[in-house]
Order: sequence, then C-alpha cells, then structure tokens
Amino acid sequence: MEIKVVVGDITEVAADAIVVNLFQGVTAPGGATGAVDEALDGAISDLIADGEITGKKGNAVIHTLGKMPAKRVVVAGLGKDGDFTANTVRDVAGDAARYLRGLGVKKAATILHGAGIGGMDPEEAAEALAEGTLLGLYNFRQHKTGDGGNEGKPEELAVMVFNPEDEEAVRRGIDTGRIMAEAASLARDLANEPANEMTPTRLAAHAEEVATRHGLEFRVLERSDCEELGMGAFLGVAQGSVEPPKFIICRYSGDPADPDNNLGIIGKSITFDSGGISLKGAEGMGRMKADMSGGASVIGAMHAIGQLKPRINVTMIAAATENMPSGSATRPGDILKSMSGKTIEVDNTDAEGRLTLGDAITYARQELGVKRIVDIATLTGAMGIALGSVRAGVFSNNQELVEAVIEAGEQSGERMWQMPLDDDYKEQNKSDVADIKNTGGRPAGSITAAHFVGEFAEETPWVHMDIAGVYMVSRDHGVWVKGASGIPVRSLVRLAQNLARRG
Repeated sequence: MEIKVVVGDITEVAADAIVVNLFQGVTAPGGATGAVDEALDGAISDLIADGEITGKKGNAVIHTLGKMPAKRVVVAGLGKDGDFTANTVRDVAGDAARYLRGLGVKKAATILHGAGIGGMDPEEAAEALAEGTLLGLYNFRQHKTGDGGNEGKPEELAVMVFNPEDEEAVRRGIDTGRIMAEAASLARDLANEPANEMTPTRLAAHAEEVATRHGLEFRVLERSDCEELGMGAFLGVAQGSVEPPKFIICRYSGDPADPDNNLGIIGKSITFDSGGISLKGAEGMGRMKADMSGGASVIGAMHAIGQLKPRINVTMIAAATENMPSGSATRPGDILKSMSGKTIEVDNTDAEGRLTLGDAITYARQELGVKRIVDIATLTGAMGIALGSVRAGVFSNNQELVEAVIEAGEQSGERMWQMPLDDDYKEQNKSDVADIKNTGGRPAGSITAAHFVGEFAEETPWVHMDIAGVYMVSRDHGVWVKGASGIPVRSLVRLAQNLARRG
C-alpha cells in the first residue's frame, strides 16, 4: 500500500473514502471532522445526536451522496480523550484500514489522528498512523493459490496535511512508521511460515538478505564451528534433527569509534519444537512452527535498525535448530557441557530453548564483547498462565536496563511486566549430578527458566523477555492480526534508539 502526504483540505479530496475521527462524548465535532460535517449539512452531528456515532472505539460510514468529492466518510472513534496515546492512533488506524478493506476501498484519504485536538506532534502522529495502517492490513497468504487472498486491499492512502509547515515532519513520521511496520511484518512472515519452509538454513538466508540489503556484517557458524567452540548445550538440542543447525550472527556498527557502546539482541530460534524425547502432546503442536519467534523478532529489528541508523552498535544472534525426537536425540538424564564450561543435566528435553540461549549469550559476551544483552524467547507456557496474552514478562539483573526495555515497550504498544528473580528460586535448578539442571519443576516455571538463562549472563547487564503468551494473536484487533504478532520487534528498535540518544 502506498501512503503519501498531500497538503490540502480533506473535504476536497476525490477518493473512495475519507477517514476523520471523533473523541467519545463530543457532541459538536471541530477541526477537519467539523469541516466534513459542515460539507455534509450536519450529518455527523445528527448521527451523534441520534446516538449512532458515539466516538467509542469503532468505525461508522456515511455516504456523501454527491455533497463531497469523496464517496464515503468513515468516522473513526478515538475513545476517551484522557486515554489517548500514540498506541490509540496505531490501533484506530489498524481497525480503520481493515474496515476500508471490507468496504472494497482502493483509494482513501485520512486526517492525522491526534495531531489536532489530540495534541500530538505531527511527526509522532504520522509515524503511529503509518505503523498502525500497515500492521493492521498485514496478512499471510503466501501459500494460498490464485489471488492469494489479497482482493479488496487498499492501494493508496493520502494523509492530508492542512498546514504546509507540517509537511516535512509528517513525511519523516510516515517513513519511520513504514520501516517499523515492515520490520514487524518481516518477523510475522518468518514466524508464520511452516517448519518445512522455515528451516534453520532458510532462516539464516533471510537474515543474510537483511544484512546484505543494509550493509551489515554477517556470519553463520556451522555445526563444526560450534563444536570447536564447545557449544554443547546448543548442539545437544540440535542433535536429534536431520536439519543442520545454524548459529546466525548479524552486526550493525552505528558507533564504530566506541565499541563498548553496544547492545546484544538474542532470539530463541527453534524452527520447530516437538519437545524432543520429552514429546509434546499433539494438540496445538502445529503452533510450534513459531517457536523461533524470538529469532524472527531480532532479524526484523535489524531490518529497521539498518535503515534508521541509531548511534549504537547492535549485535544480533539467532542460534537456530529444530528440537526433534530421534535415535540421535538428547535424552532426559543426559549431561551436556556448555560453551561457558557449566555442565547441564537435561531433566526435560522440552526445555530446550534455554540451552540454546545459554551458549548464545556466552558467545556474545566472550567472543563479541557485548556489554548489554536482551534475549527474547517463547520460553515457558507458565508465562502465558501468569500474564495471559496481554503482556510479555521481563526478568533482569540490571534495573536500569530493564526499565529502558519496558519504556520502549510502552512507546511501541508492546506491553511488558517485570517479574521477580529472587535468589531463592535458584534452588529449584540445582542438580545432584551436574552444575545445573534445565528445569526447576512446575512451580514458578518462568522464573526458574529465567534464572537458568541468567546463569550465562553472569554480571553482564541482561534482560530476559519471555514472549510465550504474546507471540501469537487469536483475533484481529487494532494493529494485531491473527497469527504471529511480531512482538517485540518495534520495542527492540526503540530500545536501540533510546540507548543511542542517552549515550
């Protein structure tokens, strides 16, 4: 979809539909909505008086019947003005975009939600509008035949700017919003692909494509490389699959003069998780094609970081493999030796993601000199039980870094909640036969899993993000579309930007 900026009056635009907005409780619309109401001889005001348009979240359509060049007017409800944020703009834009698609609209125009009465900066409002529109229109139809299910998709959206002085700011905002949406959509695409298509080899190829496109350093460690480095935990997971593992590294140098000004983003990249010998139940196992959502998110983030170019060095790692049962698979009771030298008793082969993360974090610290680490993983079902599908859980050994991560999530509309990491929970991970075991039992399962990963971060400032409750979406709403969510791509990008600004 093309999003363009047009300086002019929305009442004079010839389009299949135009979009205006209204806060809940407003009885006399003002601004651009008021101008449209006047052009329609008070139709919007009449419908407000009749209770048909309330300003609550949702969309209402009015046919102009020749009173304006546009064929229809869509009034998007903004909800209560006291609850209005950039995330409101994203969700309103996403819902409105799908509504237009449902009407069969090809050419539309819209005002900037929030830039007038909402009090938002025009650039910020434009960024949120572009993000929301493109994310709301996302669909995954790569494996459908024929038209691919894309019929009726809007082709053009004109963002109307009344004040010419705001034009450049709005263009910048739309450009940034498009980059963010494309990055999240890339992650969604990767996670939505079936496991027979998205193998570790193909995941590495997608990461290389991103690196090549944006001039980033790229490398893949093959099985033999990982063996030489002593990555017994990662390779222990990989040994049950016929698919070769790929340890994927991508690096962006935004501040080459200061190598220590860096951030590592490490994504769990299990391209299919059967559970291994500790086999999962059949129900819902198909969702495990997206157990590489952490890896997808860091690849997506690099796609945006490579274009937005924050002044910070960012290293991405995705230790990609399948977790499969076979005659060569790791067994419960086996002991693995990690790259760090720690020995691990495998209590349950379905607790595999933390094993791959352990070696990835060790490599980032010891070989690449990463000073701050955020790992992202669909790690524990317990996280979904604790926080449901609303927030991701975050754990950390560094309060300053975790607060920066949560702030970036709030800015992006990808909400998070800090979970405890009391040392008492470490007792559950103690092993009688090795340095540590890979599960601590059912109680506090997300916390003990985070503690396991944290063993490999040691004193390096580190945040662990468990996205198991939010990596998939069950229905369309706002910017979210059924399937892979793309969380936390936009948060990672904003984190890098925020850290770069702070120095």
